[in-house]
Amino acid sequence: MTVTSDHRRFRAVSPSTQPEVESSGWSSGAWREGSSPGSRQFVDIGSLRLETGESLPQVRVAYETWGTLNAARDNAILVEHALTGDSHVSGPAGVGHPTPGWWDGLIGPGRPLDSDRWFVVASNVLGGCQGTTGPSSQAPDGRPWGSRFPFITIRDQVAAEAALTDHLGISAWAAVLGGSMGGMRALEWAVTYPDRVRRCIVLAGSAYASAEQIAWCQPQLLAIRQDVSFFGGDYYHQPQGPELGLGLARRIAQVTYRSEPELDSRFGRLVEGEEQPLGGGGRYAVESYLDHHAGKLANRFDANSYVVLTEAMNSHDVGRGRGGIQPALERVTADLVVVAVDSDRLYPPRLSHEIGQASASTEPVHVISSDHGHDGFLIEIGQVGEIIRETMNRNVGR
Repeated sequence: MTVTSDHRRFRAVSPSTQPEVESSGWSSGAWREGSSPGSRQFVDIGSLRLETGESLPQVRVAYETWGTLNAARDNAILVEHALTGDSHVSGPAGVGHPTPGWWDGLIGPGRPLDSDRWFVVASNVLGGCQGTTGPSSQAPDGRPWGSRFPFITIRDQVAAEAALTDHLGISAWAAVLGGSMGGMRALEWAVTYPDRVRRCIVLAGSAYASAEQIAWCQPQLLAIRQDVSFFGGDYYHQPQGPELGLGLARRIAQVTYRSEPELDSRFGRLVEGEEQPLGGGGRYAVESYLDHHAGKLANRFDANSYVVLTEAMNSHDVGRGRGGIQPALERVTADLVVVAVDSDRLYPPRLSHEIGQASASTEPVHVISSDHGHDGFLIEIGQVGEIIRETMNRNVGR
């Protein structure tokens, strides 16, 4: 169903049902308990003590794996997803998975993350909406957490992943890697658990959330919270959820994910099809592009998770409580590989270079050449794969 507001720039697409047909009255793109798990596996880790001092009870973590854990249990790699990603790093869309893998070219036999050699694990992040406990999950009272879901940080997410690691019987990861919010968690892993990470690859990331990143997040959060269908976060059984606000948030974010030269060369001043933007209420092609991404996200994501995870990203600071960035990064003993995208305006290369300059464990920063901006870490599979393959082929201590 398409929901269109009175103003053409606010049109959004409401979430579709899961492929196996959900019951009515679920106003979210979140995966629901009882739906097909697809390739997901689950582990209950119990209560999780949060950085704020609160405890989150009955935490469940959803994850997927590729390859086989060897007898020594030392060939495991943890892949960390970004804000609207999930555990489905590789594989086709289908029942339980509305979209194909978001890094599909990197995992498999002979690929950079060679599943004949490595046991690759990816979990849905704490606070997410694709199987791991988050705002859309059932609380102990049987109702969705909704507005009652607590504030969480990047460190809390890593703590949940550490509990998953214990469950899998893995004492140390051969590598932890990710981009954007995934890069935040990868770096936090290397700082918090230096003895449990042998290699750490941080792509398009930073050691802290910058002022501009937080500034870009604020209008996204306001767009969702000011949607009349947000209901303070308790919208799951309302006739309609905050798809308009979520769509606006995605439009704002999408611009920051790409580069100005790419948008100009790709769209320029083209109009969308036969539409007439000069007084006719039509759209320019770039506006249609943003509408498309807004609708796609509403079909597969949850507005509360977007809020919770965005605020977790804003909390990111490896130096908090550790004497600052430099002392925190001096804790890292992993082979630290930092990767920037030259056209990234959301996580500009200077933030990657700051990590490199503060840590004694890193080599010179790798810079990916791309016209695609921040999303280059997802799109430039060839360059990313070459860096990963080279890193994984190096012998490291422990």
